[in-house]
Amino acid sequence: MGGSFNPIHYGHLVAAETARDAFALDRVIFVPAGEPPHKARTVAPAEHRYLMTFLATASNRRFDTSRVEIERPGPSYTSDTLAHFHALDPDAHWYFITGADAVMEIAGWHAAEDIFRYAEVIAVSRPGYALRLRSLAPALGDNISRVHHLEVPALAISSSDVRARLSNGLSVRYLVPEGVEDYIRKCGLYESERQA
Repeated sequence: MGGSFNPIHYGHLVAAETARDAFALDRVIFVPAGEPPHKARTVAPAEHRYLMTFLATASNRRFDTSRVEIERPGPSYTSDTLAHFHALDPDAHWYFITGADAVMEIAGWHAAEDIFRYAEVIAVSRPGYALRLRSLAPALGDNISRVHHLEVPALAISSSDVRARLSNGLSVRYLVPEGVEDYIRKCGLYESERQA
């Protein structure tokens, strides 16, 4: 499961657990982006996002957190990450879990063909967002059969909303795991947005 996790929240965790159940996955590896090429806004430093993700996932024995994108210099591309995991275990059946909104743009991602060469894609629905797979068919061709839509329990939580609440001095309790909230406050993350 890839993402900036800026910060990770319960919506991410519910999506991962739902995908794990629905696709009988042995485990879900969370991969915080090192330098997300598609994010115009500055994100929290990669090490902070990795540690928050680790804190959020540590209690689930089926969840792992990887440093692969954080340790790779330059922009974080999903195609490179999937090639890395495929090389580690070429016999495994790999899936890439991401939001349905991101899947609508996947044809334009760096080396998009490689994404489908190494994995099938689980497009997780988000509240208020309809996945239009038919409109993707011309861009993806035969790879459209490697995209699976997954409905998850509706949790209208987004990282941008969490950051906005933090910047306005509002509570994020029950939106992010307690350890993540404590970490954010201890490190003073997202406070600079308060002055912006």
